[in-house]
Amino acid sequence: MKKTILLIIPLLTLVFTCRAQSADQLTLSDCYKLALQNYPQVKQRELIAKTADYTIENIQKGYLPQLNISGQASYQSAVTEIPIKIPGVNIPALSKDQYKLYGEFDQVVYDGGAIQQQKQLQKTNEAVSQQQLETDLYQLKDRINQLFFGVLLLDAQLRQNDLTIKDIQLGYDKVNAQIKNGTAFRSNGDVLMAQLLQNKQQSINLLASRKAYTDMLGLFIGKPLDETIILVKPQSVDPSHQINRPELRVYDEQEKNLDVQNKLLTVQTLPKLNLFLQGGVARPGLDFLNNNFASYYIGGIKLSWSPSAFYTLKRSRALIDINRKNIDVEKETFLFNTNLTVKQQDGDIGKYQRLLVSDDEIIDLRARVKTTALVQLENGVITTNDFLTDVNDENLARQNKILHEVQLLMTQYNQQTTTGNQQ
Repeated sequence: MKKTILLIIPLLTLVFTCRAQSADQLTLSDCYKLALQNYPQVKQRELIAKTADYTIENIQKGYLPQLNISGQASYQSAVTEIPIKIPGVNIPALSKDQYKLYGEFDQVVYDGGAIQQQKQLQKTNEAVSQQQLETDLYQLKDRINQLFFGVLLLDAQLRQNDLTIKDIQLGYDKVNAQIKNGTAFRSNGDVLMAQLLQNKQQSINLLASRKAYTDMLGLFIGKPLDETIILVKPQSVDPSHQINRPELRVYDEQEKNLDVQNKLLTVQTLPKLNLFLQGGVARPGLDFLNNNFASYYIGGIKLSWSPSAFYTLKRSRALIDINRKNIDVEKETFLFNTNLTVKQQDGDIGKYQRLLVSDDEIIDLRARVKTTALVQLENGVITTNDFLTDVNDENLARQNKILHEVQLLMTQYNQQTTTGNQQ
């Protein structure tokens, strides 16, 4: 059984190595692009654009002639009468029930720029919505970072675990030779074999975790990922501290939207000029002395102006100013919190850089101790437990370095995401 396991381990390593050589590669930048293409919320871009187009088209119809059809039937208590009587002439009296059915065309000549400003307002509304969507989609990068660097960490841990397995295997081979020569107890080999199996179990756990991470990453990018996928380790970066987040563009678009709203308030105070044409049938018609139904038409220019718009103008502009100040406060708060996060990340980056320096020193010392321990084990100076302790100490030192390297990279790229300078 032990010989079978010892044969399987290098075979598995060879299989993984051969498969890795033919596997696809995936970069962090690729993941960002694919995630933005695949995420369901991306479909809102087109929906927002279509909504704006339809709304603007409807507003544009305001330049077309507007037709209104009206009808009226009324009864009044008195009608106009001629207060004279002419002998031999019968002057009919008007009926007290009167009727009117007419249509009226109105054509805008001058609206103070109302239609144009309404179109502009809709465009700024679309810009705000689109930029808010970009802000929501930008959050995907944080989630991609967690998964991508999580896989990188697991890959590094798998490689290190394979090296530890080789160290234990080497120790087992030497002890097994001693057992055959009768200079060591079989229990010494059993201790090493048990540890070998434990490390193999650890590889199984790490591979299972890697599969879970790659499955989730595959869902985000819309591409199934198998165990052979290779995630390319990104280069170390020195992120810029200049804030370039999409939230800032949302605030800018909101400011533009308020500017248009302010212009609309001015438009509402201006007079409006229309051409009109009214035609219909009524009793009485335009000749109020004729008590019969008659057709008629009226055309001309209509001027309208409502001074009541000035009643609320001052307070409406005050509300816009308040909204503008709210946007400024939100922007200032966002920048404060973002800069605070950047400062914290600066501290983490410095910490991991210092830890990596000491990691190298510790690994160098642990490696020398392990090398000496292997010679001592071969000469019977130390026990297998002592040897395993030294092997595990070196493994722990290397695992710490792996963790710190990935943490440093991840923090650097998280800082790029925080500042909005992620490519």
